[in-house]
Amino acid sequence: MTSRDALQARLEQGIAVLGLSLPPEAVPRLLDYQALLQRWNAAYNLTAVRDADEMITRHLLDSLAILPYVQGQTLADLGTGPGLPGIVLAIAAPGRQILLVDSNGKKVRFLREAIRSLKLEGVRAEQSRVEDVEGQFDCVTARAFASLADMLGWGGHLLAPDGIWLAMKGKRPDDELPGIPPGFALRSTHELTVPGLPAERHLLVLGRTG
Repeated sequence: MTSRDALQARLEQGIAVLGLSLPPEAVPRLLDYQALLQRWNAAYNLTAVRDADEMITRHLLDSLAILPYVQGQTLADLGTGPGLPGIVLAIAAPGRQILLVDSNGKKVRFLREAIRSLKLEGVRAEQSRVEDVEGQFDCVTARAFASLADMLGWGGHLLAPDGIWLAMKGKRPDDELPGIPPGFALRSTHELTVPGLPAERHLLVLGRTG
């Protein structure tokens, strides 16, 4: 079992490598979230990642890598699972209204417990299919949730006219680009380097056209 001090050192080192400046309380709260996730995961199987060190890298730092691209006052995280990247972003950059969406009841129960115990203001969790969610958001995030065609087909109505859609992918999904529905366009692609993670990571930034 890795000690909290060792996990904190790993997290702080990763944040420094990413070049991020977080609020002073963010690191302890991120570690509280990781500990809660690990505790619940033992009973509810919320994520395939079980090792604490790996959670720091694959969950926390992977989510934090997109922080520089997040914008606006409202954010919807679709297919959030146990809150990735939504809860991580809520802790790292508080002050936004954030909606966490997942269709899995166990995961949403965990999200509500995390929101309560971590005292995350302005964050709520909704158990729903993406296509049934209402509202419009300045920023929409989705982490390896579906193809670009399906993501935007199901959830495109949630993107505000001037909003941005942040699609987190592993390999660069060139084969998915022709499937982007009418009314949306790829604005930019960013190769992300997640400290300690040898796998490829890409962020696609999409927006509305016209």
